[in-house]
Amino acid sequence: MASTTRNYTFTLPVETVEKLRRHVREARLPSLNAGVREAIEEYVAKLDREQFRREMEAAGNDEAFLADIRETMNAFAPADLEAAKRSEE
Repeated sequence: MASTTRNYTFTLPVETVEKLRRHVREARLPSLNAGVREAIEEYVAKLDREQFRREMEAAGNDEAFLADIRETMNAFAPADLEAAKRSEE
């Protein structure tokens, strides 16, 4: 998938931007834009992880989901046992 970019305008605290600019001047960041982009990407990834955790927590309380998992585990039990025996050899 090709990555596309687009310009946006955001309002940020002056102090935050000045801190980022200092990091750019001290060569800890390649550019102000790179710092803002990295921060937003990390924040979005954190939100995605939190959402995934909540979904997994909900699945762990969903009896239909858990029954499906147990059924699948039981269906593969013979193959798992055979694989375990082979790995001991």
